[in-house]
Amino acid sequence: MHVLITGGAGFLGARLARALLAQGTLALDGAAPKALTRLTLTDLFPPPADLLADARVQAVTGDLNVLLAGDGAAELLTPETTLVVHLAAAVSGECEADLDLGLRSNLDATRALLQAARQQGRAPVFVYASSVAVFGGVPGLPLPVPVCDDSLPFPQGSYGTQKFMGEQLVADFGRRGLVRARNVRLMTVAVRPGRPNGAASSFLSGMVREPLAGQRAVVPVAADTAVALSSPARTIECLLRAASASAAEWGPRAAVNLPALATTVGEIAAALERLAGPAATALLDWAPDARIAGIVGAWPSRFEAHRAAALGLQPDASVDALLHAYVQDHPEAVTLPLRAPI
Repeated sequence: MHVLITGGAGFLGARLARALLAQGTLALDGAAPKALTRLTLTDLFPPPADLLADARVQAVTGDLNVLLAGDGAAELLTPETTLVVHLAAAVSGECEADLDLGLRSNLDATRALLQAARQQGRAPVFVYASSVAVFGGVPGLPLPVPVCDDSLPFPQGSYGTQKFMGEQLVADFGRRGLVRARNVRLMTVAVRPGRPNGAASSFLSGMVREPLAGQRAVVPVAADTAVALSSPARTIECLLRAASASAAEWGPRAAVNLPALATTVGEIAAALERLAGPAATALLDWAPDARIAGIVGAWPSRFEAHRAAALGLQPDASVDALLHAYVQDHPEAVTLPLRAPI
């Protein structure tokens, strides 16, 4: 079995790659498990060294649009490719700042990847990472509470608009039998390690990660801002389940809203204080930013994800559990003393 992950050198892509390599097999589209023989990771930069050390891993570095327009397409999608996980994207803040970057990265690249899968002729399972940002509300047409599986997407930003267009392309290629479509709407993933990225929601990880490392962090929204979160581990579980589900289990080609832990920014700060005391929350700088607040505040925080539940997927138990998972996964990044062993 050959698997392609776009954005394979990023945080989620690398974590998904490690999960696939560790389990060694995958039951794809309801079929019996098969051995993973080759895993191609493509991104703008090389994947981590531990992935490159695995003989099953091939790294293809470069701009996805350029690769797919040239000889790289045959390297990415071979006759043996049975699963494509499309994670590569420009993120929310970047897309608001640069419309052309978002259109190229999120729309053009998705279309090119689907066309390459079409030309391959094997109808691979195509897992497309969409986003909670496809939903929004305006005066006169408010956001439904909770958002349900049949709620109408109404994006209020370029990123969400581009992701919704991508969903529709994937669904139509699925309708035509050119791919086996699996659109999944990811929640904000927290807590992410490493450096901040250009996502408007990046502060939701930073307000935990930086104080635990003894550094200051800016919180650009009000404490009562409601958000929907998912841990990295739960997000990877959802991506793998999307790949393994049969067509009958998956149901309609419409995107599945993944499970969400509904919380507020203030509750995240409170969990941080329970974990590391007032010294941690003293490092938070509450500095309102209307642009970021406008983007994040337009996203829903409460979901009734019945389709996800039918697939056996559940949200994380609590904000405290999210923070504890981060400390367990990245003890080297924590310098503040913790109130209790993790």
